[in-house]
Amino acid sequence: MLIAWTVVSIVLCFNQQFTLRFFIDFTLLDTEYFWGLVLVLLPLAFIVYPLKPGLHVEHVPLYDIALFLIATLLSAGLIWTGRESAAAGWEYSAVDAAPSWIVWSGVAMWALVLEALRRAGGWALFIVMGTFSLFPLYAAWMPAPLTAPSVGLLETASYHIFSRESVLGIPMRAFAELVIGFLVFGTALQYTGAGRFFIDFAFALCGRYRGGAAKVAIFSSGLLGSMSGSVISNVLTTGTMTIPAMKRTGFKPSVAGAIEACASTGAVLAPPVMGATAFVMAEFLNISYAEVALAAAVPATLYYFALFMQIDFNAGRNAMKGLPPEEMPRIGQVFREGWYFIFVIILLVVLLLVMKRENWAPWLATGVLLILNQAFSKHRWGRKELLGFLEGNGRIFIELVAILAGVGLLVGAFSLTGLTGSLTNGLLYMAGDQPLLLLVMGALTSFILGMGMTITACYIFLAVLLAPSLTQVGMNPLAVHMFIMYWGMVSFITPPVALAAFAASSVAKASPMDTGLQAMKIGSIIYFVPFFFVMNPSLVLQGDMLDFLGHFATAVVGVTLVCGGLQGYQSGIGDLRACGPLEWPVRAALVLGGLMFAAPGGGLMPFSPMQMTLSALIVSVPALAFAWTMARRRVRTV
Repeated sequence: MLIAWTVVSIVLCFNQQFTLRFFIDFTLLDTEYFWGLVLVLLPLAFIVYPLKPGLHVEHVPLYDIALFLIATLLSAGLIWTGRESAAAGWEYSAVDAAPSWIVWSGVAMWALVLEALRRAGGWALFIVMGTFSLFPLYAAWMPAPLTAPSVGLLETASYHIFSRESVLGIPMRAFAELVIGFLVFGTALQYTGAGRFFIDFAFALCGRYRGGAAKVAIFSSGLLGSMSGSVISNVLTTGTMTIPAMKRTGFKPSVAGAIEACASTGAVLAPPVMGATAFVMAEFLNISYAEVALAAAVPATLYYFALFMQIDFNAGRNAMKGLPPEEMPRIGQVFREGWYFIFVIILLVVLLLVMKRENWAPWLATGVLLILNQAFSKHRWGRKELLGFLEGNGRIFIELVAILAGVGLLVGAFSLTGLTGSLTNGLLYMAGDQPLLLLVMGALTSFILGMGMTITACYIFLAVLLAPSLTQVGMNPLAVHMFIMYWGMVSFITPPVALAAFAASSVAKASPMDTGLQAMKIGSIIYFVPFFFVMNPSLVLQGDMLDFLGHFATAVVGVTLVCGGLQGYQSGIGDLRACGPLEWPVRAALVLGGLMFAAPGGGLMPFSPMQMTLSALIVSVPALAFAWTMARRRVRTV
């Protein structure tokens, strides 16, 4: 059934995106299409996920079968009445205009969506979303600025189920219109062997250089992770190959695990595919996904450049060598065997950015990939591979539908009560005239919520509650939403949660906490970059191109200095231990000067770009000059 319903969901989406009209001149309304996906995917959450996590059962229990059947029947009923609901405006009038069984079926569907959310997303997500989905019932008794007129149970249920702002709101629309196609593309890459190709390609490019195994982890995890959109699976997939290689070339186990965790975390923030959150962001901002992907390119480049420099400087300080050349795959051989992976990624980018066909892009790229794989690969698909591909897609679809439908209840609750506007005013009043205070509040809230929620749920929560306040004080909307997404990802490498670091520590056989602390150090740029681009949005390509070029150039210099200060090694100078007792003051000056270089002036910054650059030069140049002098003196002494 999982495989069959996965095929049906793919066919539904393909039919809708290419306007095939089922070849019989019948067109589904958007709401009918959305409920169709819910019908074939949400009920399966009660089959795939047991009542309690880790519960092992030989057969599907009768109560899960009952929930499956009820959810299927209710979804079918909502499709059957979809046109009448749209015509009569049942989101506001169902209690008076619709049959009572329809209204009560809305209540039942609400409860089933929350239970599916609990099974797929966990108790923390269920409690938060369940509490807020009930918010319209007790809104009148809440203190300011959360006060709003209360709404009855049946009216609230009607709005949640029949409107396009709740269960069928922005999260589900993003899934139905964009995410599902990119998930199919990512799974196709995985099942055609792209992971092995990316790793071999990275080894052939940089495995022989100092810290080469770690640089391989950056490239391979970045490439594969940006396609899959999953941090933990990326760590456990590529990490099993890169972490042992890093340990063999001299990296401590905790450092090796931290590097893999940081590389996999950043992949979800990197174009061209990113994760489901980016597609939801495009829906929230009412812009194309291509605009989001382009804006994400520069911060992702700075993040991976920082990882690369930290690794290179760490390897230089510890006199590490690369892997033996005879162990490296040959670049020509690797390219001949997997050239079509690069081709389909280029095709995807062209379809997205040049032809502006973001709805069609993943489907066309997937079709070309499968054809080329069957024509040129040694590992052509058979029945087993096809079924594995469909099952892998189905499990991802079910998890996302269960989570996104449940998270949509939050959006619906605030839409129904009109709370967003009053909450925005309340937050602005609390922050006074200090936008930076709002940013810090947003960063801390994103980090805390990111510990207990999926990144998509965390982002949606803050996109509804916090983003309007930040945009109202003059910040760029795209930069604000990107800021929230970045800080929601921080918890993956930051103790006490640090899910990516802890997963990597299990592969590296290292202390989880030590791995998390090392990940904080190596991925430290992720804590600063969001503040840089939200204070001056030129780094997310919002503004004048000359401003961007200037800010990007100083950011590259700044990141290089920060990495040198953190690792105690600077390019062109060498090991900073040559500074003797003044090593740590020199390193501190490099970090401070680097941050001044990287932070763009102008925008909401109180200083101009020229003032920031001059300040950075005043702090960093003396430290660099002293370090260079001491390093030359040490060489002459030796």
